[in-house]
Amino acid sequence: MTNFAEIKNTPHVRNDSQHLPRRAMVRALPIVFATAFVMPGVIAPLPASAADNAVTVEISNFVYSPKVITVAPGTTVTWVNHDDIPHTVTATEEAFRSPPLDTEDTFKFTFTTPGEYAYFCALHPQMTGGVVVKPAAG
Repeated sequence: MTNFAEIKNTPHVRNDSQHLPRRAMVRALPIVFATAFVMPGVIAPLPASAADNAVTVEISNFVYSPKVITVAPGTTVTWVNHDDIPHTVTATEEAFRSPPLDTEDTFKFTFTTPGEYAYFCALHPQMTGGVVVKPAAG
């Protein structure tokens, strides 16, 4: 049977001399508060209009994901094909058209004009998606 004296002297259990002194803990508080209250705004994902004006749509399992996105004018949308067969990104109103995208290929288009842009895969027409371009409210 183990007694408490043996546990206290084992290497994995700290004794009081190994703890941070109170003064060091007080000095660390501003860093802790900055990390807890300031950093979440820096680390948290930003809306599409604020995140460098870039959005990614993934192609996987014959689906565009997200299927419909809303962006601000000037946003560049990147489609990435994660399927093992080619797909395209083809606007129904001919605003843009990608070549066939093989596995991990990308296609980018920058939306400058507000409106609704429906698109589909020319090789698999059942695959559809959309981009809604709305100016920022103001």
